[in-house]
Amino acid sequence: MKKQEIKGLSLEEIQAQVAEERTRLLKLKFANAVSPIENPLRIKASRKHIARLMTEATIKKNAK
Repeated sequence: MKKQEIKGLSLEEIQAQVAEERTRLLKLKFANAVSPIENPLRIKASRKHIARLMTEATIKKNAK
């Protein structure tokens, strides 16, 4: 999801995306603990995506 797409989301949509992405990250971590996953960089990308979403959520909260 690109930065412009994230900016177009409402605060509630961003929070839903964060919850979904955190669930995905947890599943990736468990899968990697059991047996190494094919592309471990997906964990890093997921963390970065959560950070981008949280940053935009903070901007929207402070703008109110």
